[in-house]
Amino acid sequence: MTDARGSARPNGGMPHAPGTPCWVSLMVHSLDATEEFYGALFGWEFRPGPQPFGPYVRALLDGREVAGIGLLQPDSHLPVAWTPYFASADIDRTAESVRSCGGTIGVGPLDAAHAGRLAIGSDPSGAVFGVWQAAARLGAAVTGVPGAPAWHELTTFESATVAKFYETVFGYDEEPVVSADFDYVTLRLGGRPVAGVHGVGNAVPRDRGPHWTTYFTVTDADDAVDHVLHLGGQVLKPARDETHGRVATVADPEGARFRLLQGPR
Repeated sequence: MTDARGSARPNGGMPHAPGTPCWVSLMVHSLDATEEFYGALFGWEFRPGPQPFGPYVRALLDGREVAGIGLLQPDSHLPVAWTPYFASADIDRTAESVRSCGGTIGVGPLDAAHAGRLAIGSDPSGAVFGVWQAAARLGAAVTGVPGAPAWHELTTFESATVAKFYETVFGYDEEPVVSADFDYVTLRLGGRPVAGVHGVGNAVPRDRGPHWTTYFTVTDADDAVDHVLHLGGQVLKPARDETHGRVATVADPEGARFRLLQGPR
């Protein structure tokens, strides 16, 4: 993982460099209840649109976009989960690269109104991710400050093969952890860490399979955990000190899992 120091990019700024995590999105069964939960937890405000597939809102933090939440169809059986999106300058080419490297594209590429183009795919292990080619909407305008995404981490069976997939598709450099009992690769772009791949072998949850997890920065992880419980969420792993800060694993009332990260003081 990287550190939790924040950075902001004005909404009128330059697009994210290809391969950069640029957005995170959640599809839910109750949009109003989910807005209430995350608004209270992170201080988000919400603005509608774009809505090419149904109701969708953008979460804003101090007026800057940080995430999106959309409404699932009533008969949908898709898992409720946060999905990271990676920037692309040519989404059709990226989608073809995903396929040629053993992944799949389940949605798109297609237009998201005037905002840009998107695709949703999965890597060879089955973990779902998105791809975004910006037009009017550049993606997240702030990261790593309280209430904003700080890090994205893939939990999978083993890191080497899957990391190579993302390296080929998005142009990352790999920085493996040299350890006999810890299988981890940091994906870097332009010398900067942007995401992690954690191989856990048979410890991959059977009910979820390989999956991406988003870390959100908080000022105080223990207080945030208490807030999650008060708002009707679940605590899956209590806050504990790790190398890069204090981390807790939680879930919102619909079961979408995420991590709370309090950076080192």
